[in-house]
Amino acid sequence: MEEVQVVVAHHECATLRVGDVFLKIDSDQARTDVEVEAMAMAPVPTPEILWRKPPVLALAAVRGQALGHLGEPSTAPSAAWAAAGAAVRMLHDAPLPPRPGRSRDDFASELDSECEWLLTNAVLPADVVTYNRRLAETALRSWTPVFTHGDLQVSHVFVDGDEITGVIDWTEAAQGDALFDLAILTLGHEEHLDDVVAGYGTDVDLDVIRAWWSLRGLLGVRWLIEHGFDPSAPGCEVDVLMRAAGDHGRESPHGLRTR
Repeated sequence: MEEVQVVVAHHECATLRVGDVFLKIDSDQARTDVEVEAMAMAPVPTPEILWRKPPVLALAAVRGQALGHLGEPSTAPSAAWAAAGAAVRMLHDAPLPPRPGRSRDDFASELDSECEWLLTNAVLPADVVTYNRRLAETALRSWTPVFTHGDLQVSHVFVDGDEITGVIDWTEAAQGDALFDLAILTLGHEEHLDDVVAGYGTDVDLDVIRAWWSLRGLLGVRWLIEHGFDPSAPGCEVDVLMRAAGDHGRESPHGLRTR
């Protein structure tokens, strides 16, 4: 009898693995609609949809292993990171999905509220928040929308050697900034940024990518803490923010789990 593995679970959704089948359970079927439509449109490998019976979406496991994990060194070769960059470029060159995604004003408003929360609750030193907020604002410029994955964490890209075998978790797919995807893919893995950019095959503004690292970190800390994850684990969001500000002295909150 196959063992049931809880991959991730919180009050919004859960993902279970049973053998080679992933069961995604989501209370918001609009997110699942986005995922199914995006996978059908994406010009890169995606999981096979086995069946859908709301609130459950059954997906086949993809071959290979994750390109890496946030907070851990990646064992994937440089060629795999370059292949990931090439796959992202294919996605960005594809026709736009219907979902508009967050605007520059949306990000700016969210940045205001999250920085206020971080300071009010003394989650991060004020100088770290101030420095990263100033850096983050560089990302809030006009951009030409492309087909973005929207949550292209390194653990969402699967490889076999230097071959991309699948990109998973498309619930945030939308029209957006190309550099946002590149930033999320390389968050906490700055040493592979050159490989990804080389595979992407066109000049990109590295300062904007670094700005998205700061913005993503500032926006993500509260959600992670409230859902029981540890954003302060080595290599994760708080560590990225601290290193950007030149400060390594933050201890991790207690009672939180890594990803």
